[in-house]
Parts: sequence; structure tokens; C-alpha cells
Amino acid sequence: MLNNTRITLLIFISVFVSSITFFNAPFEGYLHYIIFLILLPGFYARFGFPKMPVKLLFIPALLGVLQIYAGNNTWAGFLKIFIGVMLSTSFYQYVLMHYKFDVEKIFTYYMKGAYIVSIIGLIQVVSYYVGFSPGYDFKWLFNKWGVVPNSSGGIRMNSIFSEASQCAILLSPAVFVSMYNIIFRRNYFLHTQKGLIIILASILTTSSTGLIGVLISATLIVLNHAKISNFIGFGFVFLTLGSVAYNNVPEVRKRVDSSIGLWVEDDFSIDNMNSSSFVLYNNYHIALENFKNNPLAGSGLGSHSVAFDKYSLTKQAGILNVEFNKSDANSMFLRLLSETGIIGVGFFILFIGKFYIFRSRKHPESTQWIIGSAVLVIILLYLLRQGNYFINGFPIFMWIYYYNYVTYKEVYGVKNSSLQKNTP
Repeated sequence: MLNNTRITLLIFISVFVSSITFFNAPFEGYLHYIIFLILLPGFYARFGFPKMPVKLLFIPALLGVLQIYAGNNTWAGFLKIFIGVMLSTSFYQYVLMHYKFDVEKIFTYYMKGAYIVSIIGLIQVVSYYVGFSPGYDFKWLFNKWGVVPNSSGGIRMNSIFSEASQCAILLSPAVFVSMYNIIFRRNYFLHTQKGLIIILASILTTSSTGLIGVLISATLIVLNHAKISNFIGFGFVFLTLGSVAYNNVPEVRKRVDSSIGLWVEDDFSIDNMNSSSFVLYNNYHIALENFKNNPLAGSGLGSHSVAFDKYSLTKQAGILNVEFNKSDANSMFLRLLSETGIIGVGFFILFIGKFYIFRSRKHPESTQWIIGSAVLVIILLYLLRQGNYFINGFPIFMWIYYYNYVTYKEVYGVKNSSLQKNTP
């Protein structure tokens, strides 16, 4: 019989440990699937059938089947994603029910996990520079972890994740809270000193996605403390940090240069083709072409790989045959555009807008707006650069975002939406 401590440990292992895979075919067997199998029977016995996930996924299921018969998808591709989404959304809604929808408690556990991940990452970097291989190369322990080199001969901190960008994305809500605590001398959810460690860890990933997360965090902080001086100061700091990063971090400079080359200049030179920017650009082209042919509802869950085979730029002569992110589009927004069309993209836009909480003049110390803004950062980063619907516990952040709003409404008895802003 598992006690609450062990259940909590398993839940957050499922969120933070995504790099362990036991097999790759017919689908990738992640460690969190085993955790689902361990905990789901008990959750089902306690809480019954997961009604809300079924309601949410009914239309995607119906449309997905229709697209299979239309020849735009396959049963294997559809079922692989649909079952994964159903399992993960059900599991993490059960998690919210297990904690009696205490979003603050769940978010506090997340913050503790982010701090531990950051400590492991710092140990990884120090181990590399002192030459202690087991401390930075985790292939000896987990089959998908590895060292992520940088162009300067060092490493990019990826901690317990397979990619540095994944690490930066999962740390992004904690980075938001840490930034807020430092700026306003608070200690929400963790002490400021621990927040500095989290920010340092995020910087050491040298991830451009992580830098975008910092930009989004700063923007949300400014919007919720709307003073002209805030905007001016924010603009100055952003331009300064951006210039420093471009001139001193080769990975950032390469990403910026290759993005400009592809998106602005249509330059398909070998340097731009070998960059991760091309992966995003190629999937943008594929998603747009697929959207043009299936604008309302897309071509169905799991169908982007089919669209990839139809529309990929790599089919053109002289372009490398690169199939990275063939299934997930390298961006959830692009994948939604391709697989779910206007319906799916519209749902996400409405979801984000309706359930966002601005800092209230009447309740300035409310933690709900901090939680909502922090989680919004990771949702936006997933939409930008992470196309997997359920890796790293993404559904738990969606549920936190929703139930955080519900809690705010119940506690303060107010209606809130993106069109109702109440700031000091």
C-alpha cells in the first residue's frame, strides 16, 4: 500500500523524469507509463470514471476517425496519440482530485522538484569541469540521457532531461516565481536564494527557448505591475541582456542568425539547414500546407507525420533529408494547426484567455495570479517549441491553470478573463 509521500514522489517523477524509455517501438515506452499503471487503478477506485477528459476528447476522437477514413491519417498514428492523451489527461486530473484541488500545494511540490533538478544540473556542470564523468554523463544510469555539448567545447546543462531546451522549459514556471521574488523581495513558494539557483541553472542550459521564457516572464510581471517606469526599465534590460547573449553565447547567436536566414532571407545554405531553426521552419511549412487543406479540424491527432511525408521541404532537391520532430512538429502550436485546425488552436486561445488571472488591486497578495502567470509561461513555451502533447507532465500544468482559476473565483467570488484587467 502506497502512502501519500510515495504517491507524491511517483507523481512528480512522472513530471520531471521524461528521459527514461524502455523501448521505442511500436511506441516509446516512458517511465511515466509505468507510474500511470501503478497509480491509475487506485485513483479509479477512489474517484470513478474520468468524465471531463472523455468530454474534452470526444470531438477530437470523432474527427480523428473521420480523417482516417478520408486517408489523411492512420489507425496506428491516431490511436498512439489519442490513448496517450487520454491516459495522461485522466491521470493528472486524478492528481488534482487526490490533492483535493489544492493547487497551491501541488505547485509547491513542483517548485521543490524544480529546485532539485537545478541542483542536479549544477552538479553536472561542476562534474564536467573537474573531469568526473559519472557526475555529468548519465548514460550509465538511464538509457536516453546524454551529454549536450556546446560550441565552445563545454556542455549545456540538461540535468535529468534528454535536451537542454526541455530542462529550460520545465524550469520556466519556477524561473518566473524566482524573478518575481527577487524583484519584489518576496519568498513565494521558495526562498530567494533557492530561486537564484534555479535561474542560474536555466541560464546554464544556454537555451534560446529558456531566454524566451525569461522574456515572457518579464512581460507578465510588467503587465501585472503596470507602470511606465516598469515598461521603460524592462525594455532597457531586455535589449541589454539580448545583446549580451547574442555576442557571448554561440548557441544563441547561431539560432538567431539561422532563423533570420531562413525566415527572412529564404537562405537554405548548409549552415542554416544544419540548425534546429530549420526543423521549426520546415514544420511550419508542413503545418501551413496541411492547414490549407484541412482548415477547420486539421487532419486528426497523430497525423502530422503523414503530412510531413507529403509536404516536407526535404523532398526538394539539394536539401538535406532531415526528419527530426517528424511526429511532433517541434511546436505544439504548429502541431495543433496541422492536426486540429481552427478548432484546436481556437480552444487553446480561449482556454488561455478565459482562465488567466491578472493581479487584483483588491487582493494584491493573492498567490493565484502568480501561479497562473508561472504556468502560462510553460504553456506558451510548449506551444512555441515542444510538440509532444503529454511529455513532462504537460497536462498537469493545463489542469493547474484551470483549477487555479476555479479556486480564485471561489475564494474571491469574482469573474475574471483576459478582457477584465484590474491592476494597481
